[in-house]
Amino acid sequence: MNLKGIKLTWLGHSAFRIETPEGKRFYVDPWIGGNPMCPDSEKNVQRADVLICTHGHFDHIADAVDVAKKHDSVAVGIYELCLWLEKKGVKQLAPMNKGGTQTVADVKITMVHAVHSCGILDGDQIVYGGEACGYVLEFSNGVKLYHAGDTNVFSDMTIIRDLYAPKIAMLPIGDRFTMSPCEAAYACKLLKPETVIPMHFGTFPLLTGKPSELQALVPEVKVVELKPGQTIS
Repeated sequence: MNLKGIKLTWLGHSAFRIETPEGKRFYVDPWIGGNPMCPDSEKNVQRADVLICTHGHFDHIADAVDVAKKHDSVAVGIYELCLWLEKKGVKQLAPMNKGGTQTVADVKITMVHAVHSCGILDGDQIVYGGEACGYVLEFSNGVKLYHAGDTNVFSDMTIIRDLYAPKIAMLPIGDRFTMSPCEAAYACKLLKPETVIPMHFGTFPLLTGKPSELQALVPEVKVVELKPGQTIS
C-alpha cells in the first residue's frame, strides 16, 4: 500500500485522522473523547481543518461540535446532519448528498450510499439526521480511499468500484450493528480493493468480528490490522 505522502492514523472504532500531502488534517467520524479505543495521547485534538461525518450516531459524531467550534473546522456531512451541526454552533459547513462531489482542502470528496440508520441523540430525543453514507476521498496525489461508514454490504458497491475504483477501503467488520467479516468479504468481491483496513470492531464486547477472520475469507486482498493510534504513510 503506497499512500504517497498521506498519513493515516486509526483512532479506534471508525475514527481516523488523515493528513494530506499538503499538510491539511482531516478527521473522519470524530468520536474521540469517549472512545475507549482511542489512545489518551490522541484525545486532545491539536488541529482539525476538516471533519467528515458518515452519520449522526454518537459513536461517529460525539466530538464533532466541540472540535469544529474549537478549531473552526469545516464540517462535511449529509444536508440534515449539517443543519443540526449548525444549530449547535458549528460555523463552517460543507453539506452535500449522495452522488455529489465537492473539493475541500485539496481533497475531492464524493458521498456514496450506505445501508444503516441515522438518528441523532439530542438530549433525551432522537432527531432526524438524514441518511447514513460513505465517502470516497481522492487526494491530490491520485490516491483514493473509501470509508464505508456503518453499513451492510449492498450490491451497488459495484457502482463505487466502477465509478471511483478506490484501491484502499475502510470497512466495518464488527457484526451486530454493521457487517461481520462474512459480509465484508462479499463487499471485497464487489469493490475489488487492493487493501482493506478493518474498523468498527472490538470497541465493545458486542462487536465480535476480527480482522483475521476477514483475511481468511479474502486471501487475495491485503487486510491491514491497525492498532489504535498507529499511523501508516
